[in-house]
Amino acid sequence: MSALPQTANAVPTVPLLINGEWVESSATEFRHVVNPATQEVLARVPLATASEVAAAVASAHRAFATWRHTPIGARLRIMLRYQALIREHSKRIAAILTAEQGKTLADAEGDIFRGLEVVEHACSIGTLQQGGFAENVAATVDTYTLQQPIGVCAGITPFNFPAMIPLWMFPMAIVCGNTFVLKPSEQDPLSTMELVKLAVEAGVPPGVLNVVQGARDVVDALCTHPDIKAVSFVGSTAVGTHVYNLAGAHGKRVQSMMGAKNHAVVLPDAHKEQTLNALAGAGFGAAGQRCMATSVIVLVGAAREWVPELVAKAKTLKVGAGADAGTDVGPVVSVAARERILGLIASGEKEGATLVLDGRNVEVPGYPQGNFIGPTIFTDVTTDMSVYTNEIFGPVLVVMGVETLDEAIALVNRNPFGNGTGVFTQSGAAARKFQSEIDVGQVGINIPIPVPVPYFSFTGSRGSKLGDLGPYGKQVVQFYTQTKTVTARWFDDATVNDGVNTTISLK
Repeated sequence: MSALPQTANAVPTVPLLINGEWVESSATEFRHVVNPATQEVLARVPLATASEVAAAVASAHRAFATWRHTPIGARLRIMLRYQALIREHSKRIAAILTAEQGKTLADAEGDIFRGLEVVEHACSIGTLQQGGFAENVAATVDTYTLQQPIGVCAGITPFNFPAMIPLWMFPMAIVCGNTFVLKPSEQDPLSTMELVKLAVEAGVPPGVLNVVQGARDVVDALCTHPDIKAVSFVGSTAVGTHVYNLAGAHGKRVQSMMGAKNHAVVLPDAHKEQTLNALAGAGFGAAGQRCMATSVIVLVGAAREWVPELVAKAKTLKVGAGADAGTDVGPVVSVAARERILGLIASGEKEGATLVLDGRNVEVPGYPQGNFIGPTIFTDVTTDMSVYTNEIFGPVLVVMGVETLDEAIALVNRNPFGNGTGVFTQSGAAARKFQSEIDVGQVGINIPIPVPVPYFSFTGSRGSKLGDLGPYGKQVVQFYTQTKTVTARWFDDATVNDGVNTTISLK
């Protein structure tokens, strides 16, 4: 990718990618990419015009006519080159990601790696996109299925995983023979654009992958454009519901991965030290800005006595800039996000929860303007409190207590979200009961963030997901392809003419 276009004050402008060309938008509205630890403006993001969005979709539509016929082997070899390039450049991109998003360098590298796993899986498309065949379903009649690409697809990605989530989307869509229009988060698109640059370098042809920058108007344009056949979304519940309804009303396939309130159930027989480490990492890592973060801990029976040790564990975590060595908890992404989280913490106090660890006044030397919030823990929380009903998306853990595993299961199942949950126990019988009876799409057993590897699919459920098919794995091949069933009979000279068949039966 050529150098980003420069504004008069040397702040780069993030480009668009249309038909293989890096385009400086003619937009008149811009958003800033801001380092959340320092408030330094890193770049400005154009809110692409309607004509630019249309041009990107038109480019993808034209490219589909030839890309869909590109041999599977040629497609997967691009992905082989792509995964090698991501490996080569991952540390450099991680530094960019940390600067624009705030998470630690180690977590940024993990963000990239979990996306890289999906690219690696895309290299198996030769087996993933196979159809089926049945011979002689009737006399001399065979039936078989083809998994064919569907056309132009669009992806709308969130701020919290600017590497992983785009890599969930466009590599699998492209390797299935589709073309793609990506809209990264306007808050932190720089690392996403570095990954796009590498995709072009790997050999993705002009028009097969396009990128438009923007906010709601661009989202709505993608959801309503007649040439877009499918929309993938990851983000908040409010926006995800809007995308699902709007795109669905315009006849598109939609997968919408949304908000969560993930519970971890802790039984008294759990290994205490391992469990506390897992809970602190899952609750406060990435400053809680994960849709699969553990945000509610349900302590069962005698495990309710573990709160002081959980607080002590949280106090050992270092709050700081993501680029600084030893940092465990970086800043939240924006000033607005910090204010929202602080407001929810205040509401928890007002509504009667006990604040056993208050991270609101944390100070980070050298970063007086950073969006920092330290690990925060509430106890005595009830299900009607704002800190329970809202997805806080910050480093805030809510602790609740129950007497039995049955009560814990009932508590989790009453919550409207269904992204992920976990149980900590050394009892196989208790774990099996939990996985059987819990009504949540992704379950961890002694694992706090049960995000599946790409051979499986991301299977959030209930209020955390709209659409039948999830990202990556087996399900996403179904999402990005349509099944065509062919029933064939070939006649030869020896065929006996049985006359006209006016029934529905094959003979």
